[in-house]
Amino acid sequence: MNVVVSSYVGEAAPVASDTISALLPIALSSASVRTTLAELGELSLVVKPHRSAGSVPTLDGFRVYVDQLFEPRGLGPYEQRDVAGQLESEAAPGLATGISRLLSQRTRQMGFVLAPRLERAAMQHVSFVRVSSERVLCVLVSTDGAAYQRIFDQMGRGDQAHLDRLAATLNERIAGQTLPSLRRRLLEEADDLRSESDLLLERVLRFGRAASGSEEEGEILVATWLALLEQPEFHDVERVRSLHAALEENERLVEVIDRVLRDDGVTIAFGDDTGEPALRGCVVVAAPYGTGERRSTLGVIGPSRLDYARVVPLVDCVSRLATDWVGAQ
Repeated sequence: MNVVVSSYVGEAAPVASDTISALLPIALSSASVRTTLAELGELSLVVKPHRSAGSVPTLDGFRVYVDQLFEPRGLGPYEQRDVAGQLESEAAPGLATGISRLLSQRTRQMGFVLAPRLERAAMQHVSFVRVSSERVLCVLVSTDGAAYQRIFDQMGRGDQAHLDRLAATLNERIAGQTLPSLRRRLLEEADDLRSESDLLLERVLRFGRAASGSEEEGEILVATWLALLEQPEFHDVERVRSLHAALEENERLVEVIDRVLRDDGVTIAFGDDTGEPALRGCVVVAAPYGTGERRSTLGVIGPSRLDYARVVPLVDCVSRLATDWVGAQ
């Protein structure tokens, strides 16, 4: 079973019994291999696309491989240094985008980062933009360089200069604060703030309540799709469209990842087990990174025919490096 999966991962094609016989560490004839494959077929671990074809692992076969046969090994010292150097370079413009790009490039799958929930993010800058006579756009930038946008109702017209002054007042207080801690500080300073503007506290608290409420979810950040589209399983336009739609909707995939993720270490979750139609035939390999308010998730989405021996140690390494990076900021 180990040889079947390893060969199928590399070739993306049914594995012939002659190939398996040549790859086994012990001498077995092709006839003996075919007999063993027939037994694995009866257990629903492999299947033949047609009578004369080689064998392909089923979803149950991949499950057995991951749960019982796969033994992850850490990256070697040289590769760890190489990954650390690339992460430092890629993360300069923004850690989340850099992690996603690094994972995509090194696995040739889709690297992703689940951004921290907004209420847990440490803030660096805020700005208000009047988008209509009834609405104001608030843009919050975290210390990691991630930007969060939220529109809230606020009547007004021709008051952009006033909104800029309100933002400047907030920016004197916001550095390093999370939204809940900022709200507490504003409440403590309510009297002073009202003397500057009767609207400031109302606007900030309204945004703060919305932003830090339970309905706010993290966001899945994907730097590039190109690597995933190289995989044969994603030459199907409908399959790509389905996954893209799920990422655009965001909320369902965030819920799936939150549900399957373990508190520590690397999680391997088959899409067919998650109840999310867009992830059928896929696998999610994910791990948490960061701590406390800056805790988040990173990982890889790819076909079940994933190079687990390569992807799992890489996700684990990047998780630890990103945690160190966040702690040093």
